[in-house]
Order: sequence, then structure tokens, then C-alpha cells
Amino acid sequence: MSARALGRATLARQMLLAREKATAIDAIGRLAGLQAQVARPPFVGLWTRLHRFERNALLTVIRSRRIVRVTAMRATLHLMTASDYVALRGALQPALTRGFTSIAKGRDSAFSVESMEAFGRKYFARRTTTFDALREAITTQHPDGDVRAMAYAIRCLVPLVQVPDDSSWGFPAKAGFTLADTWLGKSVPCTDAPAHALVRKYLAAFGPATPGDAQTWSALQGLRPVFEEMRKDLVTFRDARNRELFDLPEAPRPDEDLPAPVRFLPEYDNLLLAHDDRTRVIADTHRPRITTKNLIVPATFLVDGMVAGTWRVERKKGTATLALQPFDTLSKRIRGEVEAEGEALLRFVEPEATTTACAWLG
Repeated sequence: MSARALGRATLARQMLLAREKATAIDAIGRLAGLQAQVARPPFVGLWTRLHRFERNALLTVIRSRRIVRVTAMRATLHLMTASDYVALRGALQPALTRGFTSIAKGRDSAFSVESMEAFGRKYFARRTTTFDALREAITTQHPDGDVRAMAYAIRCLVPLVQVPDDSSWGFPAKAGFTLADTWLGKSVPCTDAPAHALVRKYLAAFGPATPGDAQTWSALQGLRPVFEEMRKDLVTFRDARNRELFDLPEAPRPDEDLPAPVRFLPEYDNLLLAHDDRTRVIADTHRPRITTKNLIVPATFLVDGMVAGTWRVERKKGTATLALQPFDTLSKRIRGEVEAEGEALLRFVEPEATTTACAWLG
């Protein structure tokens, strides 16, 4: 399969070839979650994928506890369906544990990880609060301890949910956490579990892909044996580099010449983070432009299925401006298509603006 064919397959699964008539819950389940380091991006991610998506459609299912904001893939915050979180949290635990030990860099030897897990469960089961408050509580009991390492251990080992509020994007800047078991009214498994269901979820959303791609997305290691155990239930292909790619037999793989419309992706969109080899959606020459030193993944726009530039919204009084930074020269026709989609985006993210405009930075 060519990189272009792989791109079309992924775009189809990521609902980026046409806006689809699906609920927010169904979409997030199909997308294998939406990265949610910041509150607004998941709303933009659904707006660009769903037919006539409205902000309240996501707010409602977040507040009704059917969608949860949790630490998941790559030890980062994601929106996931509550059912997926309960089913997959155990499979993700090795990656979360590895993430903690990598950040701690030996500092965890100064305290009992088991005791901190127990402390965190007890602490968050009784309240909804921030990690600033948690660190203060840890300091009170362990004044000479490595408070940040202890708090991060709790974040990675204890299943926690960020609690929404009544703000316009669902979560305040520092949303409080509570124990997932309490929030969902059921026990959330967090012991190591087989990764087969997680791999199927990944392939459905991002395939065809290699075990290395799945490891990049999840931060799990050693997934090759899992793929091998699943081989009889999968189909395989070869890419331009002769790498073996795995996929679900029933998954869509449209013709590589199928048109792909202009689409806007929010910051941290998983389309850009779900593969080791990302040439299906972004040229290697452009990849450094979305890899920042502070690990912020900028908002981007797609032209013909490929990342063609970045965008940001600038608000000055009643005017909302979409600042567009293309990577290469775009034709007048393509710029017109980008601006038309961009104006619609501005009306979604800045509904109170009296004037909207697009500004090209290059």
C-alpha cells in the first residue's frame, strides 16, 4: 500500500473524508478517544468530523458521565467513552507505570509506590480536588519526601476522572479530579491486562499499521507478540518500505484517489500522534514544524489529506481572526477552500464574535 492509500484508509476511519452523522459518544468510541490536554480541542475535533455538531452535544455526555476525561494513552489526558475506559484501563497500566518510572528516574525508590497508590485512592474517593491540593496533602504527611514524584505516581497508578463544570468548554483551567470508581459507580480495573482489545480498537481507528505504530500511539512496549497472536484474525499488507502492516478485515480501505476535503484539526489531534511513520498524513520535511520543544502539538489544517499548515484563532474585541500559516505555496483555489472552511470554524469556536476574517501569514 502506498502512503497515499494508507492516508485515505486512516482518514476514512478518522471521519475526515466526509462529515458523518454520528453521536459524540459513537464518534469518540470509533476514534479510540480524543486527546484532551486542553479543554477546547476535542470540541474542534468533533466539529470537523461530524455533521452539524454542536458544542452542547459533547457537554451533555461529559456531564452525564458517559464520556470521561482521563489519563490514558501516552499518559496524557484523553476524552474516552466510559465503557472504553473501564474495558481498556487495565491494558494501558504497563504504559502508565513506565511513564511514571521514566519521569521519576529513580526517585520512587525513596517511597513506597504501593502506599502512595493507597493514599491516592483514599484521598480522591472522598473529594474532588486538584493536584495542587494533593501535593499539599502529601507535603503534610511527607514533609521531606519528593512530593512531585509521589503525586505523579498517584496520577499514573490510580484511575482518576477530571470533573466537568458549567464553563463553556466543559472544564476549568485547573479541573479537579476524583476517583473513577466513585464517578462511574463501578470498579475500574487497573491491573495489567491483555492488550488484544486495545490493539483492535487501535486498528479500527488508525490502521493499517505496524506494532511499532500501535506502540507509539499507546506508549505500550512489546506489542509484536500480541499482533502475532491476533494474526489469524487480521489481514496484512506491505508499505513502500516493505514493512508488514496489520489490519482488521472489515475495516475501510478506500481508493487512494478518493478526494479528501480541507479539514481543520485541533491541537494534539491524534491523527498526528498515532503512528511511528507519519508520512501517510504529513511529509517528513514538515514534521519538525509540528514538533515543539515544549511538546505542544499545534493546530493544523489538511489539504488533500495531508497536513499543509498550522492555524490559530486571534480575538481582538469583537473580531475573530483565523491566522493561517501554510507550509508551501497554495493555489488561489485551495486558499479559497481553506478560507471557506476556516470561516465556518470561526463561527463555531467564536460564536460571540461580530466579525470574522482569515489572515494568511505566508
